[in-house]
Amino acid sequence: MTLPGTWREALPPVRGRLEFDAPLRDFTWFRVGGPAEVLFLPRDEDDLADFLRALPAEVPVTILGAASNVIVRDGGIEGVTVRLAGRGFGEIAAEPAAGQVIAGAAALDAQLARASAKAGIGGLEFFAGIPGTVGGALVMNAGCYDGETSRVLSVAWGVDRTGARQVFTPADLDFSYRHARLPPGLIWTGAVFQGQPTPPEMALEQIEAITRRRETTQPIREKTGGSTFKNPPGGSAWRCVDQAGWRGRIWGGAQVSPLHANFLINGGAASAADLEGLGEAIRADVAAKLGVTLEWEIRRLGRP
Repeated sequence: MTLPGTWREALPPVRGRLEFDAPLRDFTWFRVGGPAEVLFLPRDEDDLADFLRALPAEVPVTILGAASNVIVRDGGIEGVTVRLAGRGFGEIAAEPAAGQVIAGAAALDAQLARASAKAGIGGLEFFAGIPGTVGGALVMNAGCYDGETSRVLSVAWGVDRTGARQVFTPADLDFSYRHARLPPGLIWTGAVFQGQPTPPEMALEQIEAITRRRETTQPIREKTGGSTFKNPPGGSAWRCVDQAGWRGRIWGGAQVSPLHANFLINGGAASAADLEGLGEAIRADVAAKLGVTLEWEIRRLGRP
C-alpha cells in the first residue's frame, strides 16, 4: 500500500507524543531495524482510543511492546507504530484476598511475576522466564517452565482499530500453543490474572530458580530475541537446529547461539536482514535434512 504523501501532516491531535521517522533499533533487544514513519506514545487508554478512532483506516498501525521477540526490518515500519509508554500501561496492582493481579499491557512479565509473589499470590512465577510484556504474552499465549498465559488469565481488555474498547475472557480467545485468536488490529491495554495463595518466600524462591536456570541455559546477556522458532509437534526447535548442524554458525553479523541453538544473536554488526536470512537458512536446511518445518516464533515487522 502506498500512502498519500501528506498523511502525516493530517494526523489527529494527541495528549501523548508523536515522533516522525523515529529510530526503533534501540527499542529492540536485537538492536537492529529501521525507523517508524510515525511513533505514537499515548498518554493513556483514552488517548489511544481517540487517536485510533480519528486515524484514517488506510494508515497501517503496528504495536511494539518490549520488542524482545521482534525483528524490525531494515526498511523500518510503515504507518503508525504504537508503543504503550504512558501512565497506567505499566502499572501492576495485586488483590491478595481474591488471588488476582491486575496489570497494564506494558508491564514486564518478570515484574508481574515478582509483584504477584510479594503479594502472596502464586501460580504466576513462570512469567519470570518470559522476556516481554503482558500485552505480548496475551498476543502469543506466552509460556515456559510448564506455565502458560491462557491458564492464569481471568479477563483482558484492549482497544481495536476503530477505537472501541473490547473485553475478552480466555474462552473468547481460542488459545492454543503460542497463539490467540484476536480481532484484527486489537491493542491490548490490560488484564487480570488469577493465582492462588502462596507464601511469598516460596513464590520468590521459585522465581529465583527460574532466573538462575535462564542465566545458565540461555544467552540472555547477548543482543538476542528469545526463542526463534516454535517447537514442532512432538519435538523441540533447538534440537532440530542442533541436529541440522547450525549451533554456533555465523551468517553475516548474526550467529546461532553456541549456548542455546534456538536463539539468534547480533554479534554487534548484524543487520535485520542478517538475522532474518539466518533464520530462513536454518528453516530450509532443517526441512531438507529432517523433514521438519520450523515456524517463526519471533515476529518480523516492517519493510526489507
